[in-house]
Amino acid sequence: MSSNTDSTTLTLKVEFGGGLELLFANERKHTITLPSLVAPANDDSAIRERTPPNITYLIHHLRTHLLTERPELFTEGSTVRLGILVLVNDTDWELEGEGECELHDGDEIVFISTLHGG
Repeated sequence: MSSNTDSTTLTLKVEFGGGLELLFANERKHTITLPSLVAPANDDSAIRERTPPNITYLIHHLRTHLLTERPELFTEGSTVRLGILVLVNDTDWELEGEGECELHDGDEIVFISTLHGG
């Protein structure tokens, strides 16, 4: 179900829980806009076709544009750190292809830390 009338962008709802919101200026909910087509990750060639953004692209975008502190608590390499549950429209991202899960206008992505100190 698409809610965006501009086909050049996607609007996503992103939410952080389990303490992750502290890394994102203590804001749990964000509405973000991404281009509807992006260059493939780690691609030096301008020849390859642009593709719809996926979760890996979103993680990079969040780290670059919204994360305010301690990136090592959110990401490890190009993915989220072990112990962070990712839900795409209320479905575990592992069932959707993890980082390769293609994003669509109106998607809701939730990141929840399952690790707690003590």
